[in-house]
Amino acid sequence: MMKEIKLLKNRSDIGAGTRGADLGIDAIEIAAINQNHNYFNRYLHEDVETENESIYNKVKNSFAKRIGSVVNVCSRVSECVHKNIEANSYPIVLSGDHSSALGTMSGVKAAHSDKKLGVIWVDAHADLHSPYTSPSGNVHGMPLAAGLSIDNMTHQINEVPEETALHWKNLKNIGVDGKKLEASELIYFGVRDTEAPEDACMKAHDIKNYTVDEIRFRGMNACLDEAVQKLSSCDVIYISFDVDSLDCDRISKGTGTPVPRGFDTDEVIEIINTFIRTGKTACFEVVEVNPTLDTENRMAIAAFEVLNAVTSVIEEVHLG
Repeated sequence: MMKEIKLLKNRSDIGAGTRGADLGIDAIEIAAINQNHNYFNRYLHEDVETENESIYNKVKNSFAKRIGSVVNVCSRVSECVHKNIEANSYPIVLSGDHSSALGTMSGVKAAHSDKKLGVIWVDAHADLHSPYTSPSGNVHGMPLAAGLSIDNMTHQINEVPEETALHWKNLKNIGVDGKKLEASELIYFGVRDTEAPEDACMKAHDIKNYTVDEIRFRGMNACLDEAVQKLSSCDVIYISFDVDSLDCDRISKGTGTPVPRGFDTDEVIEIINTFIRTGKTACFEVVEVNPTLDTENRMAIAAFEVLNAVTSVIEEVHLG
């Protein structure tokens, strides 16, 4: 049993192409406050130092924008997650953009370096680009490529300068050197907006993606039973929830890259809590709420609904 839940707040949005995700954590807190909920008074929290001021600097690495600062932030997130797991806490990471997930998974792996890590990625996007393949240069589209240590050079479109390549190498070596997990230990839920290099990478590495349509056609229970079995050999599981996995037309467009035909909140809660109940999870993460793109704080309200429901099961399973 773990002794406590610890909220780790990382208000960084430098990996995104649109500003505003740095305000997402505060928007989620406001959603809780407006419901007269004491969630954010219930748990200790720790703030991760950001480098959001780097937004004002001229972009030097156009194929991986602000990657030097992303490396610094991910290193801090990794150290924070690692430290809290070793202190027998269960970290719930609340982040701005998704680039910092590389830091989260690196911290989980560093704390369990001798164990097999599985990753559940609830997201509209595959986040499998590298500086060599990215059409945008936004690092929030790269955390899983870094975690898997995949450059995908067979689908290279960018001539990456030496400085960028060095930062990319440093990003891949945060926490522990090299890959944090095998591709067979990664499962997607809800990915539906990808580019050709990512599609090729998913196919080459046989990475499973449970689409919204598949889950609704086959049934949630059948898909989740199969997914749990796929990760049965993993000792530790980390779950990352990007709010753009939710249906932007029915719920909110309050995220940097909204995509229609997504999940509803009940579906996301069921997916995540199924893996929490295995007793193997070591960390849960919520990312990419952007209230500057929202109406009436709807995305933060949805994110808090998921966060609160999942936290209750984390307490039940891990704190007894």
